[in-house]
Amino acid sequence: MILDKFNLDGKVAIVTGASRGLGQGMAVALAEAGADIVGVGVSDSSATSAAVEAAGRRYLAIKADLTSTDCVDGIITQAISAFGRIDILVNNAGTIKRNDLLDFTEEDWDTVMDLNLKTLFFLSQAVAREFVDQGNGGRIINIASMLSYQGGIRVASYTSSKSGVKGLTMLMANELAGQGINVNAIAPGYMATDNTQQLRNDEKRNAEILARIPAGRWGTPGDLAGAVVFLASDAAAYVNGTTLAVDGGWLAR
Repeated sequence: MILDKFNLDGKVAIVTGASRGLGQGMAVALAEAGADIVGVGVSDSSATSAAVEAAGRRYLAIKADLTSTDCVDGIITQAISAFGRIDILVNNAGTIKRNDLLDFTEEDWDTVMDLNLKTLFFLSQAVAREFVDQGNGGRIINIASMLSYQGGIRVASYTSSKSGVKGLTMLMANELAGQGINVNAIAPGYMATDNTQQLRNDEKRNAEILARIPAGRWGTPGDLAGAVVFLASDAAAYVNGTTLAVDGGWLAR
């Protein structure tokens, strides 16, 4: 039966930035599909843990500063120690800095690039090595952005990092598909999260954004649930290197 292909029973998923927002929504969705969850980040994830456990799955919280790659080996070790394996990685953790191009600082460039792109790559590399050692393949799902396709304004490092995420997704798919590892990305549209609070508080920009979205609303974390479960599951076995836009039609306008 086709619905059986979406079942994640017995799988273990690492989700970075799982404490709130999109990461929390995707972690809970994966748990509802049957996966145990390893949530990674610096913030308290007790609400995510409670939601995962309410879905009947186990949750491991790992405190880690993902702005540095120093934490990568420890994340793998703790996940394997707790659950014995890793099957899915969702690279969701990210940050954004806003400033005019002429005033953008090196610090704001490095902060965003280190978290959004550098750690994403090296955590993916470490998990992919584990997948190869386990011998059963795996799934890597990167979180891209509308700014993987567009330039934006006042977000030089964010646009650069998310364009890089889309490119790395394709590169990793090319190199890892032969090992049974599927690498894809999700590009959320304008979502009601902490990262967009400033935009939503700006009455003019909020109205401009809503006017362009055919669906007529900001997205929610729940809007990514189907996409992340699909890409993590056997239903997406022949999907590799793609970036799936979940944007209410933004890119179609």
